[in-house]
Amino acid sequence: MSDEEVLAFLEDERIVTCASFGPRGWPHLMPLWYVVREGRLWSWTYAKSQKVKNLERDARCTLQVESGRDVYHELHGVMFECEATIHRHVETVAGVGMELAGRYSGAEGEASPDMRAAFEQQAAKRVALEFVEHRRASWDHRKLGSGTY
Repeated sequence: MSDEEVLAFLEDERIVTCASFGPRGWPHLMPLWYVVREGRLWSWTYAKSQKVKNLERDARCTLQVESGRDVYHELHGVMFECEATIHRHVETVAGVGMELAGRYSGAEGEASPDMRAAFEQQAAKRVALEFVEHRRASWDHRKLGSGTY
């Protein structure tokens, strides 16, 4: 997929799977909601979560967003090899949380002072994850032509 196709795809999809290295060296896979900021995927999660502990130890991770689960010739998606930057500044974390809430509730727009205060309160226990892409692979079986598999 082209860069434009990947961005459009990411706008349409809802969940990214993040693979980090677990405490015993095995892949640790977790689904996350995400927003795209200036071409990068961002998310937030609890600071004490296993995925954050994993990323503190080793910032390398692989992200995957996919679609087309019903038939083979509709499979398409993108995989990113990334390094995660963990942001702890309350305003940054709250900003990501508000963007996520807007995206997933469909209520995008300016947050009220009460809403901002609520997200800042939640942000104290959370971190924002910025995924810095190093390499990408994408696939789109819809471009292969029709057929049964």
